[in-house]
Amino acid sequence: MCWSATADLWTGLGIGAVGVVSLASVRRPGDVPLAALPLLLGAHQVVEAAVWHAGGGTGPATLVWAVIALPLLPLLVPLGVLAAARPADRPRLLVPLAAGLVTASVLAYRLAVRPVSAEIRGHTLGYAVDLPHAPLVLTGYLLATVGALLLARDRLLRTLGLLTGLGAAVCALLWRTEFVSTWCALAAAASLLLLAWARGRRPVASPDGSEPVRP
Repeated sequence: MCWSATADLWTGLGIGAVGVVSLASVRRPGDVPLAALPLLLGAHQVVEAAVWHAGGGTGPATLVWAVIALPLLPLLVPLGVLAAARPADRPRLLVPLAAGLVTASVLAYRLAVRPVSAEIRGHTLGYAVDLPHAPLVLTGYLLATVGALLLARDRLLRTLGLLTGLGAAVCALLWRTEFVSTWCALAAAASLLLLAWARGRRPVASPDGSEPVRP
C-alpha cells in the first residue's frame, strides 16, 4: 500500500512491468511462481488505488485486496520457494509450506464468513478483518512467507527474506503512526530482487548433461 491512489497506481504499474521482465527471464519451469510474484504485487497496488478512489469501505476492491494479501501470499511464497528448490533442499521447506496452508485456510474462511473493511487514515489505508487468535495467525503468516525465504539455499532469496522481515517491521511502525505508508516501496524492492534472482538462474541441464533444457 502507498500513501495515495496515484502513488499506488503508478507504483503498481511499475512493479507489474518488473514482473513481466521477470517472467520473460525464467529459464526453469519451477521458477515461474516466484518470478510471477512481482506481477501479483503490482496488481495488488493497482487494486488498492481503486480502494482509495472508493473512499475505503467494504466494496469489491477491498475484498480483492484482502484475498491477495491474506490467503494468497502465504500460500504462493512457500510454494514458489519449494518449486524452485533442489530436491535435496525440499524436506525442510515443507514446514513453511504447511504453515502457509493452515494460515491461508484460516484466512480464506474468515474472509468468506466475515466482511473486510478499509478506512482512510491520514496518508494510509487501514484494513479491518475479524480474526480469532490474531497473534497465532500472524506467526503462521510470517513463518510461511519470511521463513520460507530464509530457509532457501539461494543467497538472493535469503536476502529477500531478510529484506521482507526487517522491511515489514519498519513499514508497520510507520503505518501505525498514520503518517505515511511505505509498503509499496518494500514491494518494489522485493520485486527488483526477484528479477535479479530470475535473471541469474541457470537453465536446467539435460539428463545427459550436454544441453540445457529451456522451458
